[in-house]
Amino acid sequence: MPDVRSCVPDDVRSWVALDVHKLSIVAAVLPPAGGKPEVVELENTPRALRRLVGRLGGPEGLAVAYEAGPAGWSIHRQLADLGVACDLIAPALIPVRPGDRVKTDRRDAKKLVRLLRAGELSFCAPPTPEQEGLRDLIRCREDLRDNRTRARHRVIKALLRHGHVFHDGKHWTQKHERWLDRQRLEDPHAQLALETMTAHLRMIDTQIAQLDAQLERISIHEMWAPGVRVLCGFRGLSTLTALGLLLEIGDFRRFATPRELMSFLGLTPSEYSFGQQRHRGHITKAGPVHARRLLIEAAWHYRHPPRLSERHRKLAKDGLIAPTVAARAWQAQSRLNHRHRVLAQRGKPATVANVAVARELVGFLWAAMTEQPFRPDPAPTNATEKLEALAA
Repeated sequence: MPDVRSCVPDDVRSWVALDVHKLSIVAAVLPPAGGKPEVVELENTPRALRRLVGRLGGPEGLAVAYEAGPAGWSIHRQLADLGVACDLIAPALIPVRPGDRVKTDRRDAKKLVRLLRAGELSFCAPPTPEQEGLRDLIRCREDLRDNRTRARHRVIKALLRHGHVFHDGKHWTQKHERWLDRQRLEDPHAQLALETMTAHLRMIDTQIAQLDAQLERISIHEMWAPGVRVLCGFRGLSTLTALGLLLEIGDFRRFATPRELMSFLGLTPSEYSFGQQRHRGHITKAGPVHARRLLIEAAWHYRHPPRLSERHRKLAKDGLIAPTVAARAWQAQSRLNHRHRVLAQRGKPATVANVAVARELVGFLWAAMTEQPFRPDPAPTNATEKLEALAA
């Protein structure tokens, strides 16, 4: 995880740690030096937060922090509007004392404020409201995809129970869907159930198609187009994949090295070493699950020999991919395809080899995004028009 700078003021008057829940907040307050934590319980409402800040003497000199979690970023934004310096604590990096078997809100708040004053906490960067909203939309599409998979299984299994099996190719092709429309079950109740499940599946397909069209339009917005153009220059990364990575990772430049980004995405091996013993295990699977899945899916494309697709040729011809990005993308194809073949020859399972390739792909993406920094600057008009034509 990158080292996120704290926004603690230079002259701290009080250290405050919040243990946040849906309906309540427990605040622990410490002076700059010495003393015992003072614990305050309040409602989780903007009015209660304003009263707490006033009770502590105003926003000047307050250093506040709370764990990033289900409560989201609303409290951070409320405190920022009040002029309070607030940090978000990375929950997975909070030091844990062995043998501590008692957990209460008051104890958690006291522990956090002590660690905050001692400088033993790691922080995470909050997204902007625009990033958070669009990320919710991307994750909504992911949920719809999962729902579609379950709906498809229900339809297929319902037909299987009544002896209707498709033997003419793969499922969910155009031929299979035409066959599905022709199926009729003898029992009227079973037929009604099948029609209901099929209608539900069609509704999900329509929702996904509408979201895809909306996300394609969003990707050519001046805020996202530069980063999308860079990432789409790589094999296996479509517009939706590029947009998803931008929203999950944020600014690639906040990672000092590609290893930091690999670790943030949970693609580095776990390790348990001591003395001369070295033991490495599965990947850590830390960080955003959605971004890791997108990268692993993209890595499968590098099993095939390097080549330029018609889509990439057209993007390069229209000037939508910078020559430096195109060169690095070709370098990635050559390197990662070789990596796939070498790991397969060593007897590594295909899934293990693909995760290793995904980890190296992160390095190429980091290099491209830091050479061509993703900035929310307006794209050239002609480039935007060409992207709109491609999206249409």
